[in-house]
Parts: sequence; C-alpha cells; structure tokens
Amino acid sequence: MINRLRVLRAERAWSQQELADRLEVSRQSVNAIETGKYDPSLPLAFRIADLFAMPIEDIFQNPSKETAS
Repeated sequence: MINRLRVLRAERAWSQQELADRLEVSRQSVNAIETGKYDPSLPLAFRIADLFAMPIEDIFQNPSKETAS
C-alpha cells in the first residue's frame, strides 16, 4: 500500500513522535506505516484520515489499482 503519511506529517512540521502521540500509537508504528512495512488497521486508518481531515483514499492507495488505470 502506498501512503502520503510522511508528506502530510512533514507539511505540519510534526515529528513521528508527535504524530504517534496524536494517534495514540508508538513512534515505531508511525515509522512502519510511513515506510510501507505495515498497513494500518481500519480503525487506525480512520483516525489518521480524521486527524488530517481527508478521505482515507487520499492518504492510502492500492498500488495495483493505480497501474490498472
């Protein structure tokens, strides 16, 4: 899964720890999501979308869907 989490976090000048605190997860979880090593659970994806006031689809994208177009 491709995501824009790192870009969105950087636009707000938040550290990984600040984002983790806002999402109530560990900094390691934020890092794993940003690097694509871990896909967030659906509840966490909704919290991320709510935090950035964006639809989930604007943050997380399925790479196979992009190549199919």
